[in-house]
Amino acid sequence: MSTSPGLRNWLKLISLGIIWGASFMSVTVTLRDFGPLTVVASRVVLGAAALYIVVRALGIGLPDWRTSEGKRIWGFALLMGIFSNALPFTLLSWGQKYVASGFAGVCMAVVPLFVLPLAHLLVPGERMSPRKVISFLIGFVGVVILIGLDAFRSLGSDFEALARMACLGASLCYAIGSISTRLCPPTNMLSLSAAALICAAVLILPLALWKEGLPSTGSSLSLTALIYLAILPTAIAQVMVVQVVRDAGPSFMSLVNYQVPVWSVLFGAILLHEELPPQLLISLVLILGGLVLGRKRRRTSYGA
Repeated sequence: MSTSPGLRNWLKLISLGIIWGASFMSVTVTLRDFGPLTVVASRVVLGAAALYIVVRALGIGLPDWRTSEGKRIWGFALLMGIFSNALPFTLLSWGQKYVASGFAGVCMAVVPLFVLPLAHLLVPGERMSPRKVISFLIGFVGVVILIGLDAFRSLGSDFEALARMACLGASLCYAIGSISTRLCPPTNMLSLSAAALICAAVLILPLALWKEGLPSTGSSLSLTALIYLAILPTAIAQVMVVQVVRDAGPSFMSLVNYQVPVWSVLFGAILLHEELPPQLLISLVLILGGLVLGRKRRRTSYGA
């Protein structure tokens, strides 16, 4: 396989950055008419249905739970459903009731910083080099600036401070989900993605109905944003991820983490006229600087 990702994969990567960057703005819009759990449940259920239709249409199907290998795959799909979908979506949806969408988007740049120590402990061959340690420390300083020291002193009544912690917690969830995906036995990635979303839907739908009941009809703008969340960032993006990883490799795919914070800040500031915290820019520079420093400067041989 060629080490050059090619123009098509670069276009897909940029598209994914825009799609995921816009998702934070879309969550903010949907929260005007729907509760956070309703937003998550609608997004996951519709996304799971869309991906299930795709895998059935392609003749791929879901992992076979009757085999021992299939049971292991479903176990990892459950972990992915919890930590890559249900839990972080819930934390972000609740958090964005109190913080700007741009802030939540910047928190996604923290995901690779959480991945570093987790991979060091759990993934064979992923050891933390001195370069990675330095990059982690730089990024950690950016995280502290992003959250703000006041956040740790005002959790009693300040929901914004708690919401900041929720957004950061979502980043940790995504990191755990990424490690779970990495450790999952070899299987069709599209089938695995569908299984993960189905697990997330089974978990979050009863909780949403219990806590918030059946959703009322929202505005056309909120409904459009909700459909966007389900189809593009949740379903179609999963298909694009599979294509990019197969064609250009997971290392190339990780470049999307550099884009999402930028797009989320731009969409939130320009379209929602959000007032962003003054420390956001310097924290973004430090977090992304840590990511750049942590990338290995070596030739990458892409494979399955």
